[in-house]
Amino acid sequence: MKVNLAEKLAHFSTHWDPHVIADYNNNEVMVVKFQGEFPFHHHPDTDDFFLVLEGEMVMDIEGGESHVVKAGELYIVPTGVTHRPRAEAECKVLLIEPKGVPNTGDPETAAPKPRI
Repeated sequence: MKVNLAEKLAHFSTHWDPHVIADYNNNEVMVVKFQGEFPFHHHPDTDDFFLVLEGEMVMDIEGGESHVVKAGELYIVPTGVTHRPRAEAECKVLLIEPKGVPNTGDPETAAPKPRI
């Protein structure tokens, strides 16, 4: 299966709105655009994977350091660590998460993940 990331990212202009572009084993591969701050949250049962495709984001770790993540770099938040991604200017990111994992760690506040 071949997926053109730029084409998929061109399908939407919203921020903090992950879109599923492929399935990999029991995982969803998604693209998302960040701008501004996402709320602090954690995932009790899984690590959180971020690969910056374009732009730059900051990963804030509650009670810890903030990490700048630039295009071509990835950041993995360990299971259970409270974190918040943020970006001053628009940043394009690829995410990989187990199917069914809510992006906020909480099904009640999670964004839907449309497939494109």
